[in-house]
Amino acid sequence: MNWLFSLILTVHILVAVTIIGLVLMQHGKGADMGAAFGSGASGSLFGATGSANFLSRATGVLAAVFFVTSLTLAHIASGKPKTTGSVMQEPVQSQTVSQPAPAGGESPAAPVDAGSKAKEVPK
Repeated sequence: MNWLFSLILTVHILVAVTIIGLVLMQHGKGADMGAAFGSGASGSLFGATGSANFLSRATGVLAAVFFVTSLTLAHIASGKPKTTGSVMQEPVQSQTVSQPAPAGGESPAAPVDAGSKAKEVPK
């Protein structure tokens, strides 16, 4: 299941970057006025209005793919096991903290065994 999540996430990111590129390549509404007065857009690869139709359709298809991958990633993430209760109810895992070295380059004292202290205490 982890490989499926990675695959969908990769497709999702590639589609997002492609959508950004397609949107940046499209002309605004004011750019069509220049093409109407013979700016040479009719001789382009897709024709006078072909590039606008192609880019807008490609953007629409990629937006639909982006939407589907978003829903799929949300569904996969919601299926993961949840912890019970809140974060505050979970037990704290303590770690041993090392004592800082004494100033002046002295070697630290040898650790005292907890069992030896119990033997030295009188009853």
